[in-house]
Amino acid sequence: MPRFAYLMMGVLALVFAFAQPAAALESQAREAIILDFDTGAVLFEKDADVPMPPASMSKIMTVFMIFEQLKDGRLSLDDKFTVSEKAWRKGGSKMFVEVGKEVRIEDLLRGVIVQSGNDACIVLAEGVAGTEEAFGQAMTERARELGMENSTFTNATGWPDPDHRTTARDLAILARALIAQFPEYYHFFSELEFTYNDIRQGNRNPLLYKSVGADGLKTGHTEEAGYGLTASATQRERRLILVINGLKSVRARSEESARLMSWGFREFANYALYKAGDEVDDAAVWLGDTETVPLRIAEDLTVTLPRKSRNGMEVTVAYDSPVPAPIEEGQRVARLRVSVPDAAPIEVPLEAARSVDRLGPFGRIIASIKFLVFGAP
Repeated sequence: MPRFAYLMMGVLALVFAFAQPAAALESQAREAIILDFDTGAVLFEKDADVPMPPASMSKIMTVFMIFEQLKDGRLSLDDKFTVSEKAWRKGGSKMFVEVGKEVRIEDLLRGVIVQSGNDACIVLAEGVAGTEEAFGQAMTERARELGMENSTFTNATGWPDPDHRTTARDLAILARALIAQFPEYYHFFSELEFTYNDIRQGNRNPLLYKSVGADGLKTGHTEEAGYGLTASATQRERRLILVINGLKSVRARSEESARLMSWGFREFANYALYKAGDEVDDAAVWLGDTETVPLRIAEDLTVTLPRKSRNGMEVTVAYDSPVPAPIEEGQRVARLRVSVPDAAPIEVPLEAARSVDRLGPFGRIIASIKFLVFGAP
């Protein structure tokens, strides 16, 4: 049986997605999730994988598709799309574009993001894909590539359709990707109002008007979906993403989103533990030209955990001891194991910080004699 070498690291931690991160927290939302932007740790979830009608929160995916084309140069903010009769006639929330008129993409984006214009969504969809239906198919394909495994989009607006579904977790994945990939365009989501055709409309995101550090993203409402919100906020350089749906009123959405966002910032914190390349221990080597090899971590390591649980963290380094030579630099030879109360242990690989050559025949004989006399190093 291999032996294990352990290094006690004190109060350290890894990125945790707690199985029961907040058993004491309740929410009146039908579906909900709170996600740490930097680490991806889930702070709270409620039916986060249950398919649901996203209503106008679907428009985040529509905007994502346009942002991608802007970023790679296929479109520019000054390009124009023509308003079709279908777009002009579309009901629900509107930007109030005029049939046959050419509208700048920047204005259409503001019409979608700030005014939640269904008409603006259709203009963008038809301008990019020819038809809204084709755009919906492209949305679904791109969503799956982003890891949104439970999302199917049939239109660009979130208009009620029994096949148009997503989940709270998928919307959080989408919001995180949009913020990370398009910082040059994300500012549109924090605009409080937009005027088009002499009609001024305010942003419907209630968190933008509260002191929680919110800067996006999108509300949604239909009779089936209830009142929903996908939101993001930053406090002290830490960003959280919130998705809630199924609330019974505008007021409930506003109050519940503010309460949950404030809770996430108050109860959890991020702790930076290591930078990529940091050496965390030395592992014993068998039949190598050195007796030990330093172990390093390959990527930055940051922690998301409840503030009250920090002192309960325990980190160990585990490896089959001794590690047989030869060893190549970068070879995975150990594991950083993190334990926290009421959560499953998490492990991260550690790699050799340098190469270790195997001893020659004479050296191996001497090492074997030492092993017989003194045991393993």
